[in-house]
Amino acid sequence: MKPLYGFHAVGARLRAAPASVRAVYVDAARRDARMQQFLRKVQAAGVQVSALPADRLTALAGTDRHQGVVAQVEERLQAHDVHAVLDGVQGAPLVLALDGVTDPHNLGAILRTADAAGVHLVIAPKDRAVGINPTVARVASGAAETVPYVMVTNLVRSLGELQERGLWVMGTDESATDDVYAADWRQAAVLVMGAEGAGMRRLVRETCDQLLRIPMLGAVESLNVSVAAGVCLYEAVRQRRG
Repeated sequence: MKPLYGFHAVGARLRAAPASVRAVYVDAARRDARMQQFLRKVQAAGVQVSALPADRLTALAGTDRHQGVVAQVEERLQAHDVHAVLDGVQGAPLVLALDGVTDPHNLGAILRTADAAGVHLVIAPKDRAVGINPTVARVASGAAETVPYVMVTNLVRSLGELQERGLWVMGTDESATDDVYAADWRQAAVLVMGAEGAGMRRLVRETCDQLLRIPMLGAVESLNVSVAAGVCLYEAVRQRRG
């Protein structure tokens, strides 16, 4: 059992796997419209709900950023096989690979954008990445429950296996000559995002089929990795819808 907190994260779990939610606790002092709407969802799912003081919720969640909502949930089995996930994809897969994203707030924001952009799979190396934790789940606003996130032993090897499946691997690099708008995002593709500042590791960069840059027209030299991922993914959305 683990705590899950926040309206979006708990609401997403109630929608995706209500049987895994053992109990929901809410702030006894909150009676606003948002809380009432949330309580109706909990009751519709048939989950026990209890009202507690805010300090008890903070103790359960381990943080005071719970929005007045904490749930005790069963650990869900995370997707653990890249190929099993891709075998279930209809059409051209869109995969996001993260090389060195260790900040849970960045990962949460990236997963939220990945969900919105229809990404089928997110992969990251086990030794240079953050896993799904309560902070990631809260920032992701439910996307941590919907986007398959697979942590792989060797990212370079996994990218090579994706290339063998016919996916075109595109990495973001500020020194690239092509920009993200020149790439063909309609094909089966992998977008590789490096860590903010450090970028992709050398072997990861050399594995890419194509390097892309985001045009920077102002004084700043780079974007936050979650913002940069959003720019690239929504170019993919634009092309795939067109």
